[in-house]
Amino acid sequence: MSFADLSVWTFIMVFETLLASMLVAAALKAFIPALQKTLIPVSVLGGILLLIISTVVYFTAGDYLFNLAAYGDGSDGSMTGMDVLELITYHCLGIGFVASGMRNSKKKFTKKRAGEIFDSGVTTVNGYLIQAFAGLIITIVAVWGLNTDGMISAAGILLAFGFGQGTGQALNYGNIYEQDYGFVGGANFGLTVAALGFLVACIGGVIYINVMRRKGQIRIDNSVRRSTLADYEDENELPAVSSIDKMTVQFAIVLAVYAIPFGIMYGLSLLLPSVEETLFGFNFLIGVLLTVPAKMLLNKLYDKKIVKKRIINNYMMDRISGLAFDLMIVAGVAAIQLPLLATYWGVLIILAVAGTLLTFFYVNWVCKKIFPSYRHEQFLAFFGMLTGTASTGMILLREIDGSYRTPASENLVYQSLPAIVFGFPLMFLAPWAAESNMTALIVCIIVGVCFVALNILLFRRSIFKKHFAARALAKGDGADMPEGDALDADADTGGTDSAAESPSADMGGGNSAEPPAE
Repeated sequence: MSFADLSVWTFIMVFETLLASMLVAAALKAFIPALQKTLIPVSVLGGILLLIISTVVYFTAGDYLFNLAAYGDGSDGSMTGMDVLELITYHCLGIGFVASGMRNSKKKFTKKRAGEIFDSGVTTVNGYLIQAFAGLIITIVAVWGLNTDGMISAAGILLAFGFGQGTGQALNYGNIYEQDYGFVGGANFGLTVAALGFLVACIGGVIYINVMRRKGQIRIDNSVRRSTLADYEDENELPAVSSIDKMTVQFAIVLAVYAIPFGIMYGLSLLLPSVEETLFGFNFLIGVLLTVPAKMLLNKLYDKKIVKKRIINNYMMDRISGLAFDLMIVAGVAAIQLPLLATYWGVLIILAVAGTLLTFFYVNWVCKKIFPSYRHEQFLAFFGMLTGTASTGMILLREIDGSYRTPASENLVYQSLPAIVFGFPLMFLAPWAAESNMTALIVCIIVGVCFVALNILLFRRSIFKKHFAARALAKGDGADMPEGDALDADADTGGTDSAAESPSADMGGGNSAEPPAE
């Protein structure tokens, strides 16, 4: 190997370009007030800048920016820059979720707060389901009725992955559809849906904030929670600098946990070679699930005094997940190849509009009914997450709840566990939907039925009001009261509960980060 070979520099050049684009995007946001008002994340803006440059390069030089020789053109059999972008998007999804899942959490909630978090998880899954249902109807019509060239009927389910889960999952399933089921440009289709989702989250969120502010229903909150030295180094944790740097330990643990899913997926792919691509799309989910036994093992070692100092530092885990998700987003948007989508723009626009309207009205309705004492805060958190990522939801939430005085931020954080439990089947249905036009239709029906069933679960206190009222009277408290009554009883305190309050349910198994410190 010669260090003069351009392929040696492919990874470094791609990473440098991605990070440089985010620096430029951050500078533009700092100096252009209009960009600040959009609340668009720097990673999304950086990706859009690279997408514009790459498209211009394509029409002038005949190939995309990241396929040029400086980034690796694949002429010697090595990966191209575009391949590296997809690898970054794929792996950063898994690494980001593992880092979030490895955070320590001793948070305890009362029964009512645990119920609100459960409802938040169900709401999240319902958001995925309504997006998948609408998306499938649109693409089934596009394929069956309009004979759209190169598209498959199951393509619409990518609306749920792109809007609901971001670039990583949109790329995963788009690539599976492209490689295994003949969806021409499937990976790019998924990434484009995700990019449109980020724009919807930012623009739609800002419009909602401004409209509600003019109506006097919300106010802008500029207060923020600042990090302290204790966030970075607690007295019972490893020192920041010793024979090994503390950040090195955090990275090592995250990557060690993330390596296990590879072994599991590789072993299963040898047994089931026909579903190899599908299996490797579960990298992030297996990683998240493995963080639970990993933390249990660490806690046992702490309890038995085998390990005397706490190894995990939440602040550093947040930084690792933040970096991973930033890279995932900027790489995912930059990897879009717009000319490949020329025949799909009509379908993409219809998907984006339908996804936006359905998500907006459904989430707004749920927040009004289930979370009445902090409906606007919860709406912004959910809408941002269900059209972008959890980080986008936090960005919107901070505009009116910068100090996290309401439970909306906690709901967004801890809802991941119930959301994974209820949303897991959708990930298995997605590949099966692509088998044929009929299976896509069957999955569409199944998704619709699941949406109805989970809404019955979500509104159980209203539907079975007499039953819950009787239980509440028998217990002599309001834990099982209907949504509005139970939550309004907490309105004066913003709905938050401390660990010192009466009987509690431990939600410490949550697989996402605490509300981020600023």
